[in-house]
Amino acid sequence: MKTLLVEDKAYIRKGLLNLLQLIDTEVDVIGECGSVKEAVVVANACNPDLIFLDINLTDGTAFDFLEQTEHLNFKIIFITAYEEYALKALKIGAVDYILKPVDINELETALKKVSSLPIAEQKQQIKTVKEVLHNKEPKLILSLYDSYQVIDLNDLLYCESDKGYTTFYCNEGKKYMVSKTLKEFEERLNISHFVRPHQSYMVNLKFIDKYDKSGFIYLKNGKEIPVSSRKKEQFLNALLGKENN
Repeated sequence: MKTLLVEDKAYIRKGLLNLLQLIDTEVDVIGECGSVKEAVVVANACNPDLIFLDINLTDGTAFDFLEQTEHLNFKIIFITAYEEYALKALKIGAVDYILKPVDINELETALKKVSSLPIAEQKQQIKTVKEVLHNKEPKLILSLYDSYQVIDLNDLLYCESDKGYTTFYCNEGKKYMVSKTLKEFEERLNISHFVRPHQSYMVNLKFIDKYDKSGFIYLKNGKEIPVSSRKKEQFLNALLGKENN
């Protein structure tokens, strides 16, 4: 079974490859990809039978990849970090998925399930997952010192990370600080049309007023946010994609 690994973290790809070699000699890994762009090219060229597909990649999501591939005649096992919102959608859609860090028993179970699933049924399941992810009213619950704060992501302007803490800036001047890194919220926010233009920031695309080509975002409230050279292409793809929707 020709298999493609689509995951943006090299150490996870390596670990997954090692586990596959241990449990199933029928799986032949023909390639590894770390981005949507790369995965589209490789999948269209190689026509894999199975793809292990990370939900959030460096330049988009698993669903961006699926929309851009010419042929969907392959089985899919999604890979995700434990995050309640995305995990609930996967369960509702009944698709095959494995959690990070990958467990060998879960991997073996997923392989057995996906091998017997008709392609047409899988497509319908994936459609269900996508609808759940995009139609659910977006909320985020922050654990503060003395309470749990519910944030409507439609009202969240941006997040700023500093020394292990993340501050959430909302409409009407409200802000909340938690003792977690921005990375711990990134998967959830990516689903809700946020983009990470800089290591220290995540920004809600709907509140962007303009992007200055000198390398700065200006929000509608006047806040200025830098765009790092490393994340510039990813940011512009997200911004222009949002404009065209």
